[in-house]
Amino acid sequence: MGLTSSLQIGNSALNAAQLAIQVTGNNLANAATPGYSRQVAFLEPNRPDGGGRFQVGTGVRISSIRRQIDEALQARLWSGVSQQAAAQQQSSIMGQIESVLGELGDNDLSSQFSRFFGTWSERANLTQSSAVVIQQGQQLADFIRQMRRELTGQRDQIDRQVGVQVERANGILEKIAQLNGTISTAETSGGQAGSLRDQRDALITELSQYMDVSAVEQENGSVNILVGSTPVVLGSRSRGVELRRQTVGDSIRVSVHVKEDGEGLSIRSGQIGASLADRTATVDRTIGTLDRITSALIFEVNKLHATSTNAQWLTGTSASLGLPAGDRTRALNDPANGVLSSLPFQAVSGGFTVNVKSATGATQAVRINIDLDGIDSTGAPGFGDDTSLESIASQLDAIDGVRASIGADGRLKIDAESGFTFALSDDSSGVLGVLGVNAFFTGTDGTDIGVRADLKTTPSNLMVGRLINGDFVENAGALEIARLQDASLSMLSGQSISRSWLDAAQSLGVQADAAKNRAEAAMMVRDSLEAQRAAVSGVSIDEESVNLLIFQRQYQGAARFIATVDEMTQTLISLL
Repeated sequence: MGLTSSLQIGNSALNAAQLAIQVTGNNLANAATPGYSRQVAFLEPNRPDGGGRFQVGTGVRISSIRRQIDEALQARLWSGVSQQAAAQQQSSIMGQIESVLGELGDNDLSSQFSRFFGTWSERANLTQSSAVVIQQGQQLADFIRQMRRELTGQRDQIDRQVGVQVERANGILEKIAQLNGTISTAETSGGQAGSLRDQRDALITELSQYMDVSAVEQENGSVNILVGSTPVVLGSRSRGVELRRQTVGDSIRVSVHVKEDGEGLSIRSGQIGASLADRTATVDRTIGTLDRITSALIFEVNKLHATSTNAQWLTGTSASLGLPAGDRTRALNDPANGVLSSLPFQAVSGGFTVNVKSATGATQAVRINIDLDGIDSTGAPGFGDDTSLESIASQLDAIDGVRASIGADGRLKIDAESGFTFALSDDSSGVLGVLGVNAFFTGTDGTDIGVRADLKTTPSNLMVGRLINGDFVENAGALEIARLQDASLSMLSGQSISRSWLDAAQSLGVQADAAKNRAEAAMMVRDSLEAQRAAVSGVSIDEESVNLLIFQRQYQGAARFIATVDEMTQTLISLL
């Protein structure tokens, strides 16, 4: 031990202080950098030298430079970011759907229903004309179709957004994989690449906005990224993600898969998770509700209009639904009857009455029976003896004064013979409404609802009267249709048309408010987690300033120590 050892001690102090000042300066430079984690230089004494009675120190060294971070808190923050992004996305989607429905305004579907059924009531009281009823019906149909197009457009917009989000997530995964490789290489000597790790954490935070992920650190410093239990990044290899679209019936399903092997991902949070969930749970459900209510409207109005008439009765009418040649002889309830089995409404066993009146005023009533019990003549399950379109046409054609046929377009056509008129009544089977005989509306749901073309050109074809116990009541048909607004319908689980839609709109409003509250709560949780992270990893200007003074004094002290040792060395040399 001697002056040379003293110089080495001073040199170690200079180097340590210089490096510590560099770390402090880097912290101060990045005090406002998002995602930066404060770095700390850990000092420790060098191994002492010498033996015997005295163990003399050999100076100081920096054992490591490590960023200050709580791994558990970081994982909670990623989860909080994912949940907040999901809640915000859900709130946004529901707000947009609320805007489409517009139930808080004056021009909403509830108001359209009220005006439509109101005009029927006014027509029954002779305060409105048939033309006004038809115009209001067309306005309602146009409104429903437009609303459905807007809802479908909202779903398409979500699909496009998810596509962009998945592409961005895929790009982030590739960057994380590249950083994994860089970090592994940089840390082979045992140090910690703090800045690179901060960059990777920032990427994982950004990825958490799109999907719920977990990060599992490996021994070489890389992290594996998992969605649920499925890895999407393994070390320096990104397995990638992609969006897939699949047509199922009349709908399109979208899902996210691992690009490498096609494995499906169950994303439950983040913008992607919320978009996929709300696409089905909110948008598709709203479209389904609109279609179901529209189908009930079409069927119930048509069923009543089919059995309504005017004082002159009918000379001819036809169905709006056509069947292909192969289905005309099949039972109406046969699943193989493709057109009818796909309808949202079905006929049941029962029948309807054909009332025929001659020029002399003599009338006859003939019952057309509809058998749709799915049991054949032997009592076994089967459709061989059930009613088909051709059997209905045959029964009708057998009535004196009436001709019935099936046109080339597959539509049932009923005409009165010369000198006769007819009226239909008492349809307990609903078959007239299903086939669209003497219908008011055309179509089956919100995609194609419309008003029968000849009604718009000839309003006198609107049927507002009705036969009750064989007697004609001039406004009975209009009154029956007006009462539909508040009538309990089996197609709507016992609810009325107006009540069913109002409940759906109110339910969506409640969910939208709840989503907004969840978004606000999730933001508070995220802010709290970010504050906790800042307390652990953030840079305090005051603290770093104190550190800077300490290391500056250490450097000055070490320099003074070296100068003193140098003077002693010069004195020793002069004595020699």
